[in-house]
Amino acid sequence: MTPRPHGAHLPEERTESTVPLSPPELTEAECRRCGTYIAGLDGRYACGVCGWVNDHSEGHRRLPRADEDPDRPLKGRRRPKRLPEPVPEPVPVPDPALQTVSEPAPESLSEPASGPVPGP
Repeated sequence: MTPRPHGAHLPEERTESTVPLSPPELTEAECRRCGTYIAGLDGRYACGVCGWVNDHSEGHRRLPRADEDPDRPLKGRRRPKRLPEPVPEPVPVPDPALQTVSEPAPESLSEPASGPVPGP
């Protein structure tokens, strides 16, 4: 994305619609691809099972403009800067010179004795 040159002005806010929009209506339907029962807002759906999404123009009413969004930041405010991601810790590599070689256990302790078993 190209940054705006200094001195560029933002478009003027539209004042033609001052009536607040009514809250969205929860609607339900079947997914057109897999048949899963899904819910959406104002006739706009997205299926979480198969990923199907209907076109935004199929909704029951128009989408609000940015200046009609109640959560829009006040004019002149910017989004907060994202914090830097933590740097992953390096995985320590064991030094082969410091490793000790373990001796194998004696056979009499690690394996059962083979041959005839003394009896009573």
